[in-house]
Amino acid sequence: MANKTKTNALRMLDSAGIRYTIHEYRTDGPLDAVSVAGYLHEDPDRVFKTLVTAAPSGNHYVFCIPGNCEMDLKKCAKAVKEKSIAMIPQKELLPLTGYIHGGCSPVGMKKPFVTVIHETAMLYETICVSAGKIGMQAELDPEELRKLIGAEYADLVRE
Repeated sequence: MANKTKTNALRMLDSAGIRYTIHEYRTDGPLDAVSVAGYLHEDPDRVFKTLVTAAPSGNHYVFCIPGNCEMDLKKCAKAVKEKSIAMIPQKELLPLTGYIHGGCSPVGMKKPFVTVIHETAMLYETICVSAGKIGMQAELDPEELRKLIGAEYADLVRE
């Protein structure tokens, strides 16, 4: 790989032997997933954002959803068998995951969390997720991603 910056996510992908392509993008404009998809000239349905939540039980959960979708908290809670969940405060993201807002990858967090990927990921040969740093996305096979992080697929978004 030509890129000199190795994040925890990329090191984990490398050690698992998972093939990926790095896409770098500008960081001086909006950094929401739809904007990132635009910078990469990708379909926002294939650029997945990583969202970290907490349940009243004290458990944390990670959800990966298409960039142009909004998570349905009820569907997400049902997917992880919780009564409810809520997004964690942004200030808790780095200490909990090791990643900052805008650069949170489902791969290589400080510790493994139950992770669910929106079911539409299965429709694509590859999807893009954060490579663990703002300005960098990793394009990879969603099934290899799912297996690596022990994720499940479910319907997670609002209609």
